[in-house]
Formats: sequence, structure tokens, C-alpha cells
Amino acid sequence: MQTSVIKATSLYKTVSTKQENLTILKDINLEIEAGESVAIVGTSGAGKSTLMTLLAGLDTPSEGDVELLGQRLSHLDDEARAKIRSESVGFVFQSFLLIPSLSAIDNVTLPCLLKSEAEDKQRAKELLESVGLGHRISHSPAQLSGGEQQRVALARAFMIEPKILFADEPTGNLDQKTAAKVIDLLFELNKKHGTTLVLVTHDMALAAKCDRTITIQAGQLEA
Repeated sequence: MQTSVIKATSLYKTVSTKQENLTILKDINLEIEAGESVAIVGTSGAGKSTLMTLLAGLDTPSEGDVELLGQRLSHLDDEARAKIRSESVGFVFQSFLLIPSLSAIDNVTLPCLLKSEAEDKQRAKELLESVGLGHRISHSPAQLSGGEQQRVALARAFMIEPKILFADEPTGNLDQKTAAKVIDLLFELNKKHGTTLVLVTHDMALAAKCDRTITIQAGQLEA
């Protein structure tokens, strides 16, 4: 039996500006199964990233509900939501978000510290080796290219063995050749670890590699 690890029911997201109320997402219903790779695509401003932040519990919907790994997020406080994220969810963003003062290996072990666990340097080293950066473990982000920084971010995302990995435009800041490399690594790691992958992208070549694509237009899912 397939089990859904993410379930969104009648999601709405409205933000108030001085002039008006803007509805960013309207009546979103979707389910994502364990181990599935799903691309969320749509034009700029369609609501892709907003949807991802709601599914990941980084933000709360105006209406509707999200179940993440069997837990209804609306029933949890900020601390409980943060606990699910630190224990079971990995993130990769377009802007890498590495800590400039830390070496590659210390950036990768950061999730251990956030969980108040001992740093597993051996696992971090293996992950960096798996993304082809075994020889760069003591380099700082400033000493790495954009593609290398994104590979460090990938290794970091898999540090806690996440059940779900959210990636928001993970190749947005990379040239085509480097992007292709990072995409291959992402799917390789994903397969190896059996992670559920949710990708926000405008790159249709990347979307085509996923099990399925969800298209969002003007805040609504296209049938």
C-alpha cells in the first residue's frame, strides 16, 4: 500500500497589502507518496515557492491543512514543526545558504548541531566524497565555485538522512553544465537514500526527470 508523506487539503494562502488582499494559492489539493520524485512547475509568480514553504511547514496556510509525515501541521506549534524539519526534512535552495566562516565539512555537519547531536564527521566526509568533493573538505565556501557550493549544500541536506527533500530552484544559479551535474547527483542521492523529492523548478529538463510534474498557474493546480 502506498502511503502519502505529504497531503495538502484545500490550501489557500492570502496576504494583505495596504491596497488589497492578494490570493497567492487557491484550493490546492495534492498528495505525494513516499519515495516519489515530484516537480512543481509554473511561471514566475505562479505560487510555486509559496506552496513549497507550506508543504514543508515553513509557513502556515490562510485556510486548509497540510499533513507532513502523518502529522497535521495545524495541530502543532512552531517548536513541534521545527522538530519534524530538523529530524526528517532536508532543504536545498537556489542560494546555497552555506555558512561563510565554516569549512565544507563543518557546513555538512551543521544539521547534527541543530539536532543537538554529536557531529558525525565520518558520514559528512563520505557524503562529500559521494558528491566529488572529498579533496575540498577543509575549504570555505568562498574558496569553492557555485557548483561546488551547491554540492556541499546537497551533502548537507542528506546528512540527517531526510525522509523528504525539498529543493527550490536548486540549479537556478548554475551554468548548464554544472546544473546537469548537480541534477544527476540529486537523483543519485535520492535513489540511494530512498528519499521523497519535491522540486520547485522552471527547468523543464529537470522536471522531466521526476516521476511526475505538478503545474501551478495563477495560484491554482492545473488538471
